[in-house]
Amino acid sequence: MPANILPSASEYLRILPEIILTVAGVIVMLLEAMRDEKYENSSAIPGVTLFALVAALVGAIVSFSDPGSAFHGMIIVDGFATFFRVLVIGVGLLVFFISGSYLEREHAHTGEYWGLLLFSLVGQSLMAAANELMMIFIGLEISSIATYILAGYLRDDKRNNESALKYFLLGSFATAFFLYGIAWIYGITGSTNLLEIRRVISTASAAHISMTLVGTAAALMFVGFAFKISAAPFQVWAPDVYQGAPAPVSAFMSAGPKAAAFAILIRVFLTAFEPIASRWEPVFWVCALLTMIVGNFAALAQTNLKRLLAYSSIAHAGYVLVAITAHNVIGVQAVMFYLASYAFMNVGAFAVVAHVARKGERFLRIEDLAGLGSRQPGVAAMLTIFLLSMIGVPLTGGFFGKFYIFKAALDANLVWLTVLGLLNSAVAAYYYLRLIVMMYMHEPGESTEGLQPLTAGMSAAIWISAAATVFLGIFPGFVLDFAGKSANFIK
Repeated sequence: MPANILPSASEYLRILPEIILTVAGVIVMLLEAMRDEKYENSSAIPGVTLFALVAALVGAIVSFSDPGSAFHGMIIVDGFATFFRVLVIGVGLLVFFISGSYLEREHAHTGEYWGLLLFSLVGQSLMAAANELMMIFIGLEISSIATYILAGYLRDDKRNNESALKYFLLGSFATAFFLYGIAWIYGITGSTNLLEIRRVISTASAAHISMTLVGTAAALMFVGFAFKISAAPFQVWAPDVYQGAPAPVSAFMSAGPKAAAFAILIRVFLTAFEPIASRWEPVFWVCALLTMIVGNFAALAQTNLKRLLAYSSIAHAGYVLVAITAHNVIGVQAVMFYLASYAFMNVGAFAVVAHVARKGERFLRIEDLAGLGSRQPGVAAMLTIFLLSMIGVPLTGGFFGKFYIFKAALDANLVWLTVLGLLNSAVAAYYYLRLIVMMYMHEPGESTEGLQPLTAGMSAAIWISAAATVFLGIFPGFVLDFAGKSANFIK
């Protein structure tokens, strides 16, 4: 066998996080098969999961010490890939802390949950580092299938069953569009490698290639991406799925898979389809505006906390699309910083909702937050931080995120999109402030009377998220500098 076919040590190092997560996921599933039901609480499975997540986080940083491509260009490890690997694994860690007490409260503490969480992160990490369309598709499917099952994890809950079924059916439909787009672009260019596709499209020898066909392939793939990031008009699944899924899974879906999907959206459109940017930029412009409008105005009418956060998540996807539409290095830098800020504030908000909802998620109305400020002032203060960051108030990560997004848009002469985005942010302030008013200016009700103190895991997730949100608002330089250097791949 030719020596160049055998993977080198460097190539294995570049997929170290995926190796760790995959091996740990298999071990967790084997331990679950051998677990004695009588000793549920002493199970070593959560410990193995936590160790794997920390090890994978370290592995992502270690693999960046030897950047480059691997496996014949299918994987590329650079600053951009490393940023999103660390981000999705970090989201996994936060969801781990939320999930322990939640599963114990719902009497659903089994190893399958932890295994599925790990396997979903494998797919997201692969997506972040993929440089080839088939590898992107494989990562997307690994992440999606595991997340579909997680959405319906509480099998005796009809809401979970409905959530999983809707997510699976609509997700499969959107994935078919993405795969069909891959088939088209392969037929047109003869390659699925992003850099090769860009070369073929941009070279003069490609004059025989129909740009209309290339644009159609890009549009088909965009449908798949738009579903994963819950961008309008492909957002209809998100409110129902977020509402029906277990709260920790909703937190996970809103941050991890969405960040990975944005990573590959940027990689594909700013690498492979960069030569036809003039064709897809107007589509992104309209989609960004429509997503912000649908998300924010639909959120105004919500009474369920999870549905409100779902529509809020849709609106935030619109803000991120504004920066991608800008099609410049500052825009990619803004996307990276904003997604990091968004992950912390959104996971933190869902953690508070999971805590307030209690067993069976009975208390999910906005009115159920009444009096939280007097009953549990610490929890109310943390939720206030997350909500202010979502608005974009200074000294929070959300402020700098929105600032750089709109700066990138102005630098690209997207003046009207910037103005409309700012107006949408003003609309969003209403429903976020409504929650703060409910916590501090209403008398406590039934929902907060018997509310137990935070568990150790839930407390860790909420406090870490709040600390990171404030840190990014006061010291944004570290993440912005790294993001700026990592965004240079689009040149």
